[in-house]
Amino acid sequence: MSETYPLLITCPKGLSSWLRAEVEALGLPVRRELPLGVETQGGLEEAMRLNLWLRTGHRVLLELRHFHAPDASLLHARAVKLPWEEWIPEDGYVTVSAAVNNRGREHSGHAALKIKDAVVDRIRKKTGQRPDSGPDQRGASVFLYWQGDSATLYLDTSGEPLARRGYKLQPHKAPLQETLAAGIVMAAGHKRGLFVNPMCGSGSLGCEAALMSLNRAPGLLRERFAFMGLKTYDPGAFQRLCAEARAAEHDSPGGRIVLTDHDPAAVAAARANAERAGLAPFLEFAVCDFRETEVPEATEEQPGCVILNPEYGMRLGEEDVLGEVYSAIGDFFKQRCSGYTGGVFTGNPILAKRVGLKTRRRIPFFNAKIECRLLLYELYQGSRKGE
Repeated sequence: MSETYPLLITCPKGLSSWLRAEVEALGLPVRRELPLGVETQGGLEEAMRLNLWLRTGHRVLLELRHFHAPDASLLHARAVKLPWEEWIPEDGYVTVSAAVNNRGREHSGHAALKIKDAVVDRIRKKTGQRPDSGPDQRGASVFLYWQGDSATLYLDTSGEPLARRGYKLQPHKAPLQETLAAGIVMAAGHKRGLFVNPMCGSGSLGCEAALMSLNRAPGLLRERFAFMGLKTYDPGAFQRLCAEARAAEHDSPGGRIVLTDHDPAAVAAARANAERAGLAPFLEFAVCDFRETEVPEATEEQPGCVILNPEYGMRLGEEDVLGEVYSAIGDFFKQRCSGYTGGVFTGNPILAKRVGLKTRRRIPFFNAKIECRLLLYELYQGSRKGE
């Protein structure tokens, strides 16, 4: 598969601008930025590199065909004409998924079944064999996007979402998804240097900050991608990409990475996740109230970033209690974090005002369906009151 194809990289709502920056940094052209993704172009090798390096993307979809399909019968008729036997091994395995938006004429499961039938019918006709199929992510993966009368078929080169790095087996309470955590760290401007994360929970922010600081490709943590189930997969090419990625890593993150939480179970989960990610030697952990977190001195040579993700207070009566916590975060920033970039990630704009400092930026994100903001502060001696 040396040809060039449109590549659609999906992402959660609010992350497309950070994903665009990642794609461009990898030297690929961005044809369009969408609310839930970015379009570029390339072949299977580019798709492999994107899967290996992307921090904010969910899936890398290689577009095979876009066509008119007003009903399910035409969907099958058009899909069966594609040369599936060139991409999917006749003795392999394929899973088919679909996203459907055509006013209730078909549900996604039925549409996926039509495509699955087209794939295996075509391969059986051309080779005399047919691949096994089912929901497991252990072979090739095909994705259908069907909106109105327009259908697009893709090879899903990722399979499991790229957010599932493989290190977070102990998520603790309400964890940040890895892709969102990476976007937050990027938006805060952290690359290398000091990173402090009180209220660390299961350690998503700290682990993603460490991966970035080390310039470590997050895909190296994964055991498989769906592109490995394709006929055109070249293991040697992927091994070369992995070797190049390992050669690009830094020996250290360029500064201390400190994670704390008042809950011993959270710190234990964060430590275990960091160990699975191979990051434990670069992270420091402590059980303490956020106000007691050690904050190393920031310098021009070693800049500092401190980010907190406090509770949002979604249940009745919680805002009153949490208001004091948010006020204490403002005091912690003023008294302990001079010279740092401070960040508060929250889904509660009322509580956000209790921090009591003037924001430098308010960057929108979504944590699942909750609209959130990353509030950024430049912390210097005697930070000004505001808002």
